[in-house]
Amino acid sequence: MGVITKSQPALVGVDISSTAVKLLQLSRSGNRYRVEHYAVEPLPPNAVVEKNIVEVEAVGEAIKRAVARSGTRAKFAAAAVAGSSVITKVIPMPADLDEDDLESQVELEAVNYVPYPIEEVNLDFEVLGPMPNSPESVQVLLAASRAENVEVRSSALELGGLTPKIMDVEAFAVENAFALIADQLKTPRDGLVALIDSGATMTTLNVLRNGRTIYSREQVFGGKQLTDEVMRRYGLSYEEAGLAKRQGGLPESYEAEVLEPFKEAMVQQISRLLQFFYAGSEFNRVDQIVIAGGGASIQGIAQMVEEQLGVPTAVANPLAQMTLGPRVQAHALAQDAPALMIACGLALRSFD
Repeated sequence: MGVITKSQPALVGVDISSTAVKLLQLSRSGNRYRVEHYAVEPLPPNAVVEKNIVEVEAVGEAIKRAVARSGTRAKFAAAAVAGSSVITKVIPMPADLDEDDLESQVELEAVNYVPYPIEEVNLDFEVLGPMPNSPESVQVLLAASRAENVEVRSSALELGGLTPKIMDVEAFAVENAFALIADQLKTPRDGLVALIDSGATMTTLNVLRNGRTIYSREQVFGGKQLTDEVMRRYGLSYEEAGLAKRQGGLPESYEAEVLEPFKEAMVQQISRLLQFFYAGSEFNRVDQIVIAGGGASIQGIAQMVEEQLGVPTAVANPLAQMTLGPRVQAHALAQDAPALMIACGLALRSFD
């Protein structure tokens, strides 16, 4: 019998996007993860606009429903602030400082990098390791976000019955989850992977090398455009259109007249994001494209991207190697998996 180690209380990852609250709780035995609880709970239109929470009560209610539907008993949550509201900077620091001195030094330095009054900001930092070519310095990753971004997320979690334990940054959560899909890819170790997160209103490109983000850019484009077109063309409400998109039941003409043009537009957006990356870097190609987010579930999108851009393309499934707990429906989870990258990265914080 092994010694039973008292693990920390279970954390549930809560990703608040512009259309839904996504909740995920994992457990681990050995090096295998298991999905214990999950739920995706839609949000009313405009409760969250481009990653900013506008109606905190509506988001709190959705979190409460997601908790109930998932069946989790966890009381603690990990959530994240969005990339656009976070400033990250790698700064050099003297290697011989202890934790407290380092903290006060980072706070002094932060003033030079953060364009807001420092008392309105939440700061965090992580020592990445020694500075290349300079042994007496370490590289420190500084992350700063306006306090209100953090507070409004914390309030929403509390209204939903959870205690915020960790406030991460979406890009770091994605890196965490990316570690789980890296094994499924055929790329060389230092190859470039373009991770496209295709959300409802935003499409984000993260270029990763050795599992770390080296470039990030977002633009306003997403699945909501498809929903709007379905509403307009077939006279449906927002809820009905969202459902029809996922479950079918639309007229014959839908595929050719609505879905195909949207897929074409999506491929163009991905191509444009990559062009921005190439223009500003020494690279002119990536080794692999991985599509995550709600848009990844569109039938045939990966094949279309691969054919038109000439780069091997896969759909992200961070949960592919995991076993499932009794409360989890395999079919529903498989459909939602590409949209659970951030939730998964947050849920993994349970095992830090």
